[in-house]
Amino acid sequence: MKKIGLVCDEGADLPKEIIEKYQIAKVPLKVNWPEGFERLPGETVFHKMQEADKRGIKIFCKTSQPSPKDFLEIFQKQLENFEKVICITITSKLSGTFNSALQAKNILPSGKAERVFVVDSLNAVCGEGLLVLRAAELITEGKEIKNILQELEDLKQRIHLIAILGDPKWLEVSGRLSSTLANWIRKMQKIGIRPLIGIKDGVLKAIGIKTGVKDVPQALFQELEVKTKKTRKEGKRIRMALLHCLNKEGMKKLREMIEKDLENTEIVFENLIDRVVGSIVGPGTLGLAWYEL
Repeated sequence: MKKIGLVCDEGADLPKEIIEKYQIAKVPLKVNWPEGFERLPGETVFHKMQEADKRGIKIFCKTSQPSPKDFLEIFQKQLENFEKVICITITSKLSGTFNSALQAKNILPSGKAERVFVVDSLNAVCGEGLLVLRAAELITEGKEIKNILQELEDLKQRIHLIAILGDPKWLEVSGRLSSTLANWIRKMQKIGIRPLIGIKDGVLKAIGIKTGVKDVPQALFQELEVKTKKTRKEGKRIRMALLHCLNKEGMKKLREMIEKDLENTEIVFENLIDRVVGSIVGPGTLGLAWYEL
């Protein structure tokens, strides 16, 4: 039996190769689409969303956290192969996923429950993914679970996540963005100003604007450049991850700018956003997360 195993939810947006390399068990998030949605043409749900929008069809998908039973089944499987299990979830301030994981832990018999440790990432998508990846690396390094949990608690306070929406309407209809803020974002976009959203203290917020930029990749690059300038000048490294929602060209351009012009940076993974969070932020979204070493 191996020493420590990992569990995360689907919202961590880790690429398949990382999931397989570190034997991470993934608990799916849930999204329910209205009747007829699946019959729309499109390779992914995001293409179907675009098609519905073109046809003037309003799409109101419903998302929900995994049930305690979903976590319970994964915990039991991981406990068959690992002495202890760390479970990292999407921020509890946006989803009930963390609570479902805690409930599942409490359902386990006492001998097994004490072997499961649940961590609230206070983040989402690739921000959560960076925390899960770091946990996997620490496990591989042979760190004791106490030390791993301490480092994760420190690291999650230092992970930054920023993104620019293609259109705020998807986030608005989900109820996770107020109409006031959505209208503000639309007005800014029309006059060439790029509003930035991000997660701070586990909550999705408007965190600033970028002016005088020609496109979304440049806006994100400039924000990253400014926020990490001091650290990079000191010779410290920046680890980051990139994500997109049907904006692969934008992600490619952002990666090229980072690799060319920002010293002491490392992109550890990039990925298409998961179908649940992606259905909320919508097509066109581009974002990144990072932390300083």
